[in-house]
Amino acid sequence: MKKLAILFYLALFSGLFLLMSCDNDDDGDANMMEEVADDNIVATAQATADLSLLVDALLEADEDDDYDFVETLSGEGPFTVFAPTNTAFTALLEELDGYSSLDDFASKADKDILATILQYHVVAGAAAFSTDLSDGQMITTLLGDDITVRLDGGVFIDDASDVDAEVVIPDVEASNGVVHVIDKVLLPQAVIDAINAQTIVDVAVATDDLSSLVAALIQADAGLVETLSGDGPFTVFAPTNAAFTALLGELDGYASLEDFTTEADKEVLTTILTYHVVAGAAAFSTDLSDGQMVTTVQGESLTISLNGGVFIDDATDVNAEVIMADVEASNGVVHVIDKVLLPEAIIDALNAKTIVDLALETEELSSLVSALVQADAGLVETLSGDGPFTVFAPTNAAFTALLGELDGYASLEDFTTEADKEVLTTILTYHVVAGAAAFSTDLSDGQMVTTVQGESLTISLNGGVFIDDATDVNAEVIMADVEASNGVVHVIDKVLLPEAIIDALNAKTIVDLALETEELSSLVSALVQADAGLVETLSGDGPFTVFAPTNAAFAALLDALGPNYNSLEDFDTMAEKEILAKILTYHVVSGTAAFSMDLSDGQMINTVQGEDVTITLHEGVFIGDATTETAEVVLANVEAANGVVHIIDKVLLPQEAIDALDH
Repeated sequence: MKKLAILFYLALFSGLFLLMSCDNDDDGDANMMEEVADDNIVATAQATADLSLLVDALLEADEDDDYDFVETLSGEGPFTVFAPTNTAFTALLEELDGYSSLDDFASKADKDILATILQYHVVAGAAAFSTDLSDGQMITTLLGDDITVRLDGGVFIDDASDVDAEVVIPDVEASNGVVHVIDKVLLPQAVIDAINAQTIVDVAVATDDLSSLVAALIQADAGLVETLSGDGPFTVFAPTNAAFTALLGELDGYASLEDFTTEADKEVLTTILTYHVVAGAAAFSTDLSDGQMVTTVQGESLTISLNGGVFIDDATDVNAEVIMADVEASNGVVHVIDKVLLPEAIIDALNAKTIVDLALETEELSSLVSALVQADAGLVETLSGDGPFTVFAPTNAAFTALLGELDGYASLEDFTTEADKEVLTTILTYHVVAGAAAFSTDLSDGQMVTTVQGESLTISLNGGVFIDDATDVNAEVIMADVEASNGVVHVIDKVLLPEAIIDALNAKTIVDLALETEELSSLVSALVQADAGLVETLSGDGPFTVFAPTNAAFAALLDALGPNYNSLEDFDTMAEKEILAKILTYHVVSGTAAFSMDLSDGQMINTVQGEDVTITLHEGVFIGDATTETAEVVLANVEAANGVVHIIDKVLLPQEAIDALDH
């Protein structure tokens, strides 16, 4: 800045020198003055590098049709312009939040602020040179506000701020006035008020008792903070922290605002919050009238009641009272209230019951609830979720009938193992259609609907509404269209069974196969005689591969053991039962169902007993044990629900059993 001042004074001194050396040339004098004053104020600024931001500011403001600074300051004048340097504009931008350059004055409101600042730098109707200024002089600007001249060791201009601007280059003459270059952008009171004014969000953030409102705006994650920080105007009814605490106390599952985590939760929170906002007007208490209805951003209306105070009527039976009115913000007004307002949409949602809620309160569906819990597959949580779902809900009698048909299941509590729970889950998910709430009016004859389990159900409309599953007996809808908040329930008189379950129910375990195969009766007897839980094990999940000796194979073993073993019942001592168990477990491979195509020549397979058997593929399938004689597979690949059986013509003997029998 000092460099610019020195250059100016050098230029002024050079000009005076030229005038003095040409004092006898009057025509030259006149020409010189004409040349000096030939450029108008705008052209002068454009020709001055350190006033480029002033020129940019004039052009930015002129983008609004309401302003035409360039044309005005290029006109006749006269004008006095206090022209801030680039450094002055840079300093101002650094002080303003959200404005890193003059290009950021983009909106209509921004350009109005910029125009207000620029008008405060222009005096119209006079070209006031420094010699025309006096200490304490007040000058009215084009804006209408005054600036004050102070002469104290220089020329200073007092604006509405606490820091004066200094004239660093005075009396830059233009064809239509004079420019004084200053080191600070002058700010009128209106702009200072605008800069210092707080938005509605600022007011809330600065108010301790509105911290829950701020937290709710953030948690909703719907851009409400940005919206209420915008231009407005808005009227906001702001609930206190106590109001939010009271609301949370009434809501199940929401201990704090942080519990609004899902998209559905956030939508609920957004619906509530936007019901507190009126857009397009800053309605102060003096603007409100008794019975007045105001439409909120959420879409529903609030009603004003002026009866011993200012009250806001929402869709509930309890009104909110305005406990602090007319908190003015830069973009509207806030009225603090003692209750969270609830629109009808939220009340309806809060009162609505999920599919699980309906089942819980319906005595005739208590078995369905028990089944959902027993399956332990998150179905209660799923059917309490957003949906929509269509559920075909079997009655208690329907579940009783199903249990009567299933061996080993006297009650739903008997579904205890992982396999049992998978069966129950498969059955239950076959009753659920996801992604649609299909009311009876939405169903058509012959319509096929895909269930969550994966298989389809067929709708039959023939003297009623019937649901066809994979069995021969259809279920009838005995109560249709029980509406829930997340779908619809149709109560039916039968538990639906998919093909996967029917196949599983009809499938036989390895023990079942042995029991119904006459040629394996000795194997069954041996399993029972060993008394080692082998019947239960081979009835379990598996998978198992079992090499099953025939009755003749067991007879041959007994002959080979001599007169002490005339039948399997002679394995009667604890030691003998242990030997029999060792022999039997030597016939079992656990963890795999190895069909004949899975076997290879020379393959060694470890048995449950612990020793290996060896596979030989040579004109048949042979199993080598610890003896010199192999067993031949006489019937391969007998498939069971829990594995595969290969029937063999010899009882396999591990070394451990041979050693024990020799003693």
